[in-house]
Amino acid sequence: MATRGEDQDIVAQFSDRLSMTRSSIQHLMSTDSESSGESQIVPSFGWHPWFSHQIYIDASPGSGSAFSEAEKIYHYKSVITPAPEDEEFLRALPDPRPLSGLLEQIRKFLQQYPYALVGEIGLDRSFRLPENWMPNVHTEREADMTPGGREGRRLSHFKVNIDHQKSILKAQLKLAGEMQRAVSVHGVAAHGVLFETIKESWRGYEKEVLSKRERKQRESAIKATLEDDEASDESFQPGPMTSSLPYPPRICLHSYSGPPDTLRDYFHPSVPAEIFCSFSLLVNLKSSTATKTVNVIKAVPDDRVLVESDLHCAGEQMDELLERMVRCVCKAKNWSLEQGVKQLRANWLHFVFGKDADATSPPI
Repeated sequence: MATRGEDQDIVAQFSDRLSMTRSSIQHLMSTDSESSGESQIVPSFGWHPWFSHQIYIDASPGSGSAFSEAEKIYHYKSVITPAPEDEEFLRALPDPRPLSGLLEQIRKFLQQYPYALVGEIGLDRSFRLPENWMPNVHTEREADMTPGGREGRRLSHFKVNIDHQKSILKAQLKLAGEMQRAVSVHGVAAHGVLFETIKESWRGYEKEVLSKRERKQRESAIKATLEDDEASDESFQPGPMTSSLPYPPRICLHSYSGPPDTLRDYFHPSVPAEIFCSFSLLVNLKSSTATKTVNVIKAVPDDRVLVESDLHCAGEQMDELLERMVRCVCKAKNWSLEQGVKQLRANWLHFVFGKDADATSPPI
């Protein structure tokens, strides 16, 4: 899963070798099949809120050009809060890149990898920018770590303006809707504003919520119409389906740390997108949050729960973290281990490929 400029191409390179194919997905969706033993991935491309300050809002595709040093400093002072007075700190930051260029790159990857998702994207009011590298420390950076992250640096007191984060998030949600791809959303200390921002993407597309009486009347009317159609020689021809919408079809709130109350908004019957919540041992089962997490898991519908490792690398440690989280979810849901594994598997397939997706076609 990509998060910033340095790893977009890295994810693409892995995808060239390991991305899932139609045949491997058909194998995966076969409930009686065993693992083929081949390691494969579902790639995801997006820009994390921790790095959103590195993006500037340009007017249109192709309008972005190289920044002068003065423009670079002006940009960072406008999106970082409080505005830094130390211009050396700002000069050391990466040169900003245009939002249009980022969206063009993500769109290209989504077209190239038809099963790819959008993420990790979102909002974070807690994160603080790392301090600059000290010369003696910079030479000791770990060679196997992707550049651009914190990499052990101390954190400054600077944060990214939430309005700027929202602009970057909304642009990526719109692209995910256009391409009809599921998204992985990061939300920390911003659960209310995150919901309101995502809600904006489906404004005007809400589902109609009917009372029981209205539903019965609607069902009776549909039944009568179908009976009339059967009596007619003319066969029913459905209208064209809308393949592009302004909101993503499926949204995963990754390592969800919000309160159960917020879930009522996400799972309201009028919400047109399918919402999932994933949980990880590293984030959600710390001693201070474990009880809250169990209550949240109980509040999530059974068919919308996911698990994850939230680890930066694959291997035995990742597998162990996933197993422990699966067992925790099963305990919270009062599922047997076998029942829980089957349910979580079905949920993951639903989130990635769509509930009614054909394994021979890209996600819907």
